[in-house]
Amino acid sequence: MYIESVPNRNSPPAILLRESYRQDGKVRKRTLCNLSDWPAAHIEGLRGVLKGGTVIPAGTDAITVTRSLPHGHVAAALGTARKIGLDRVLGPDGNRCRDLVLALLVGRILTPTSKLAAARALSPATATSSLGAMLGLDEVDDDELYTALDWLRARQPAIESALARRHLKNGTLVLYDVSSSYMEGRCCPLAQYGYSRDRKRGKLQIVYGLLCAPDGCPVAIEVFDGNTGDPTTLAAQIEKLKQRFHLDHVVLVGDRGMITQARINQDLGPAGLDWITALRSSAIKELVNSGALQLTLFDQRDMAGITSPDFPGERLIVCRNPDLAAERARKREELLVETETDLTRVKAATLRKRNPLRGAAEIGLAVGEVFNEHKMRKHFDLEISDTGVAYARKTAAIAAEAATDGIYVVRTSLAETVLDDAATVRSYKSLAVVERAFRCIKTVDLHIRPVHHWLAERVHAHVFLCMLAYYVEWHMRQRLAPMLFDETDREAAEARRRSVVAKAQRSQAAVTKQTTGLTEDGLPVHSFRTLLADLATLARNTMITAIAPLYPLTVLTEPTPIQKKAFDLLGVKCSQ
Repeated sequence: MYIESVPNRNSPPAILLRESYRQDGKVRKRTLCNLSDWPAAHIEGLRGVLKGGTVIPAGTDAITVTRSLPHGHVAAALGTARKIGLDRVLGPDGNRCRDLVLALLVGRILTPTSKLAAARALSPATATSSLGAMLGLDEVDDDELYTALDWLRARQPAIESALARRHLKNGTLVLYDVSSSYMEGRCCPLAQYGYSRDRKRGKLQIVYGLLCAPDGCPVAIEVFDGNTGDPTTLAAQIEKLKQRFHLDHVVLVGDRGMITQARINQDLGPAGLDWITALRSSAIKELVNSGALQLTLFDQRDMAGITSPDFPGERLIVCRNPDLAAERARKREELLVETETDLTRVKAATLRKRNPLRGAAEIGLAVGEVFNEHKMRKHFDLEISDTGVAYARKTAAIAAEAATDGIYVVRTSLAETVLDDAATVRSYKSLAVVERAFRCIKTVDLHIRPVHHWLAERVHAHVFLCMLAYYVEWHMRQRLAPMLFDETDREAAEARRRSVVAKAQRSQAAVTKQTTGLTEDGLPVHSFRTLLADLATLARNTMITAIAPLYPLTVLTEPTPIQKKAFDLLGVKCSQ
């Protein structure tokens, strides 16, 4: 049987239910029923039944959504990791440990959690996103994740070498800096007391050094004992560059606390590497006192190249930032006033009639608390007796220090024909991208701390995993920059800067994004985190139909204009 529409001159067509049959070897048809009075929906329903469809009883849902998982942010991060080839760098296809590591680092970008929570989030019954399903992981337990971490640790040298081949070459700049993170527990042999950048007194910590390409892309990371000094980490990085990465000559850029004279003599010089760093404030004062640095150089300019017999074979580029000078002068005066206020309070305690403060030791303790808080002892003359205290500013010393406010000196072994003064200062300032990497890894996005692992190798693997997560995030940020508050026109931004010494400026396009909150195509501007949250609203729905309840379907929600733009910029598909 079938339904046929028969034209009826100027009247509406006749809708007939017909049947075909064979008679005397010929195909004939007959009309069984006239359906012209039926509603169109009923006619189409009958047509579907005649074609093999199933009748759904009244009151039954034709489609039922059985599961809806956040998916867009997973597709963005996992798609980027695959697009940049990180999955192939990690290991071959079909390796479960490789897929678990990929899940851990993508999960670290999306929602940083413990390994136990990550196992729950990846398992089908307790999944919090589509990540486990996208990687085909099925059930995951935390023991498997620890095994994957051990697998990653064993492959760290090979992975770092592969990244170095991508992003480093002979003669390039290599940025290096060190940070630390506190530990939970006391069982890890790497955990030691040291200088805490987290300001966590009484907490054991680890130290780690990060190597980056000139554009800030992370390449390698290494963990050290928590009491390791910054300069002593340099030898291991030089060996890594020379032996593992096979780079005969690079220019290592490090801060003044990293590349010291001892490290230059003992490590960098024998290795044949050039370097860019800066002088400590004590060395700058010695240059001023010796006459090698004339402060009158900066009457008309903010940068000058000098030489000094104390630094043979080196170039010194002296810079003066007036904005920085004004800020340091303001802060010094503020601390001096606060110190005098607290010292006045101590002096008043020695002069009160009832129960006055007496004894040189007791008065000294009170004065010491003041100086310990404000760190201004060097700027005061002090006399303490059993009955009182007298103090006065060292005006000459304060004036001498103020004379060098805003001045810093970049030192390098490179000849000016290789890298001029402005480029050398710009290279030293590029260490800011390593600081930005530490902020993302430690607090803003990836939350490397606190570290709960007890085994040293697991700590190494955890830190390396966080670096790989930042590697993916760095590439995502580069591609998504037009939708973020990030700078997109660095040449225009540099053109607005009056000097390399001056504070960095933003391009007009970046200022417009910030002030209007809109991109060039009229979409809302996001931070990286809020854009991920927006992408997460693109869901991966599992549904069943009343016609075929045993055959579930997977359907994605329709992406919004913001989500479409993000996937276009990343160059990935939301179904990946």
